[in-house]
Amino acid sequence: MKLLHLSDLHLGKSVHEFSMLEDQEYILKVILNIIDDESPQAVLISGDVFDRTVAPTEALRLFDDFLDGFARRSIEVFIISGNHDSADRLAFGSRLIDKSGVHISRVYDGQITPYVLSDEFGELNVFLLPFLKPVQVKRFFPEAEITTWTGAVRTVIDHLTIDDSNRNVLLAHQFVTGATTCESEEINVGGADNVDAEVFSQFDYVALGHLHGAQNIGRQTLRYCGTPLKYSFSEVSHKKTVTVVEFAEKGVIAVREIPLIPKRDMQEIRGKYLEITSRDFYQNLNTDDYYHITLTDEDDQPGAIGKLRVIYPNLMRLGYDNMRTRSESSVTGIADASQYTPIQLFDMLYEEQNGQTLSDTQRVFLDDLIEQVWEGAK
Repeated sequence: MKLLHLSDLHLGKSVHEFSMLEDQEYILKVILNIIDDESPQAVLISGDVFDRTVAPTEALRLFDDFLDGFARRSIEVFIISGNHDSADRLAFGSRLIDKSGVHISRVYDGQITPYVLSDEFGELNVFLLPFLKPVQVKRFFPEAEITTWTGAVRTVIDHLTIDDSNRNVLLAHQFVTGATTCESEEINVGGADNVDAEVFSQFDYVALGHLHGAQNIGRQTLRYCGTPLKYSFSEVSHKKTVTVVEFAEKGVIAVREIPLIPKRDMQEIRGKYLEITSRDFYQNLNTDDYYHITLTDEDDQPGAIGKLRVIYPNLMRLGYDNMRTRSESSVTGIADASQYTPIQLFDMLYEEQNGQTLSDTQRVFLDDLIEQVWEGAK
């Protein structure tokens, strides 16, 4: 049996005020083409279908088209809600559309009944565990000792009916201890939301969602498939893929990745303004990609972002790396400021903040400004 593992679509997301809907529509079509090539029996979507609990209309329409693509291909799809989703909204009408082969996790009520798939090797049970917090689990198991996220998930799993003689698959959307994170994810400070990997030991494959980089946790079959697109510049080095999981008899599983090529990639470049705007520099780049540009000029370039967008229309982020920005010194007090003139005090402040002294032009301007202030105060 062949399954396709996806997660964290984040439909409707914007990155640095750029809507990703066009890119998301493109990559979902790429995924449907992969499904046509691979012919899986089912697709697993492990949460964060949408980027916000109240998804914009365009995102809802895009997901509706995606689900229609599965229905037209007679492929079953299993979906859980993530921390970005509204579990209630995502589950609306789930019992009705169940009949079409689209199975969505319901709002957790203390019970999870697996879906059963079959092939020549027997039954394969699919459990849908939506994103949960300890307080949500405690509500249904008031007598249980639930003080951590690990304890909450363990309690849920302990109350599942799992037939170890069959192959068992779990969809979950949690942060598993030891996983690698990036800046586009919502992780609790101090790792309070960590779930230990050992709580998932009964499952043959755990289709994880929540983290944006594809990775295995301890074993190949406890896996985050990652996002289909890059959603921050911390993901520039990521190779986005879909995960294909093939099951034979119990205990025999093959996991592989299929690359996803986006409509626009994310790129980071750095250099002086004149270098980055020269034709020799950008002629071999795909200037339609999303860019984070770091200028290394010591002086700020007036109107740089507008000028750079003539060449790099999807410039998302512009920064500087120079003596001023590298200076990490803090401004300290002066024991006896009365012994310094105003221009000397400002000069010291400027040097501490910017890593360099005032230029002659700046000093003349400041002298004139200070004189005007003093004249006005008389």
